[in-house]
Amino acid sequence: MEAYTEYLSVILNLKTDKEDTMNSDTLMLYKLMILYILSRVNFPLTNAQLTAFILEKGYTNYFNIQQVLSDLLDDAFITVKTIRNSSLYRITDSGLQTLQLFDNLISQGIKDDIETYLRENKYELQEEVSTPADYYQMKKGEFAAHLSVIERSTPIIDLTLVVTTEEEAIQICNNWKDKSSDVYSYLMSSLLGE
Repeated sequence: MEAYTEYLSVILNLKTDKEDTMNSDTLMLYKLMILYILSRVNFPLTNAQLTAFILEKGYTNYFNIQQVLSDLLDDAFITVKTIRNSSLYRITDSGLQTLQLFDNLISQGIKDDIETYLRENKYELQEEVSTPADYYQMKKGEFAAHLSVIERSTPIIDLTLVVTTEEEAIQICNNWKDKSSDVYSYLMSSLLGE
């Protein structure tokens, strides 16, 4: 166990030429903060959501956050799924284990800031990622718009619409967030005969 802890400490403190301007302890803290944030929610967070909190609190700059996210991905402490132009991050089991070992390096003040931010913004954060919409070309002249509504990590709607133009697929995806509730209500009432 001690060897594993030492190994993780080395990974978390790993410095590259790009990180020469950052203190390795500070870099490790940023990594742990992101792991802590992701561990406190049961849904993925976007790059913009993670960045907004850290920048709002003035902990570091945008470029350092992106470097830390890249390092965490390389070390398999987090995963990313890209839907259209959004990167959705989740913590991995390895990330959770690492956080458990080094949790004490995050000050209570930072933890309190994170908890307050999540408590005050949880609905908005979850709402933003609960209606993913993406499209892809199936073959020439056919595009599929893949739409979902996710509650507690379970899709309650998983719908694919095939259209003839990319513009239609984009419009469907763009409207999904605002219209998904209406579509769900319509489908349920129509299919249940109400």
